Amino acid sequence: MISWSIPILAAYILGSLPTAYLAGKAFKGIDIREFGSGNVGATNVFRSVGRAAGIFVFVLDVLKGAAAVILIPLAVKKIDPNADILLHDVFYIALGAAVVAGHIWTCFLKFKGGKGVATTAGVMAGLSPAILGICLLIWVIIFSIWKFVSLASISSAVSMPVLSVVFGKSLEFTIFTAVICIVGVYAHRSNIRRLIQGTENRLVSSSKS
Repeated sequence: MISWSIPILAAYILGSLPTAYLAGKAFKGIDIREFGSGNVGATNVFRSVGRAAGIFVFVLDVLKGAAAVILIPLAVKKIDPNADILLHDVFYIALGAAVVAGHIWTCFLKFKGGKGVATTAGVMAGLSPAILGICLLIWVIIFSIWKFVSLASISSAVSMPVLSVVFGKSLEFTIFTAVICIVGVYAHRSNIRRLIQGTENRLVSSSKS
């Protein structure tokens, strides 16, 4: 019988893979933590390294989240087709929480990682594609209007627990999305301060003077 600890640890380690840091080294030979916002995420790579590298990191971070809730359970099933843990929704939620936690608090960079937005998107792709689709629509609308990645990401995070209730998801899933929302907003606390002060950087130049 496979215990919960091994798959959850695997999800955390998967999430901990510092894709943005590795991309900074591979594409430009820099430590991404010393450039731009200092954040170990796709947006900072986009700004500090380049468009191609930023998109590459974003895709990898999404895949990390999806792999945790899709591939790890498949591996468990391969090892033990009758594993009881596969019958529990909480198991999949725990995998999602672990991979996002790994991205935000990576063990490979002294527990300082990214903000978990792309990895959360990957998790939601595996657990609830419908909610992910609406969150992405919200992200696109907010970003299209104001051109702030942080504002779009915060808005999407806040919408997750609300949509979980609307879609009639389980209490455990709703609590999971609420925790992800709180952690996501907290991770963007410096961005929120800059948004209030009017000093937040846009991903693209604004047409306004």
